[in-house]
Amino acid sequence: MAENIKIVTLGGGCFWCTEAVIQRLKGVKKVVSGYANGFVPNPTYEAVCSGSSGYAEVVQVSFDSSIISYENLLKVFMTSHDPTSLNRQGADAGTQYRSGIYYQTEEEKQIAESVINELSGIYSQAIVTELEPLNNYFPAEAYHQNYYNQNQYAGYCRAVIEPKVAKLRTYYANMLNEEALEE
Repeated sequence: MAENIKIVTLGGGCFWCTEAVIQRLKGVKKVVSGYANGFVPNPTYEAVCSGSSGYAEVVQVSFDSSIISYENLLKVFMTSHDPTSLNRQGADAGTQYRSGIYYQTEEEKQIAESVINELSGIYSQAIVTELEPLNNYFPAEAYHQNYYNQNQYAGYCRAVIEPKVAKLRTYYANMLNEEALEE
């Protein structure tokens, strides 16, 4: 069983949005919001938000590859945000909101390239998702973890995150875990 547990790190703009979508999938064991691929030691949310730390807001996902494949996880991720928008997702702008897949092996890189190529035909603009080796990952502060589930009625959650969760339910209902179907 443990050999089926894999980890992937994804940046899709605001980590609250990406976390809310990914944690509803069958086979996802844990989602941790954090920061990746920057250069400041021990980054804080304030440092990352400044745009000068080099970090992207990301989620690090532990998943059971016997239940959800890396490829299918990437397809959900790539269609749950705008991978054609450079350094921006909605009103969030800056390099910290870039789209990225941060791989740990050459095999992960090759699968990600394949998914990006496959999905490039569904967008009218080029996909600009960064595909880089994972470097300098740090978990975000505790108040960022499980954010949507704890704040579903907050304005940002209702206006920005809920439409992404609704889209997930519409297009990927067969991939949702039972708890997500009951919400």
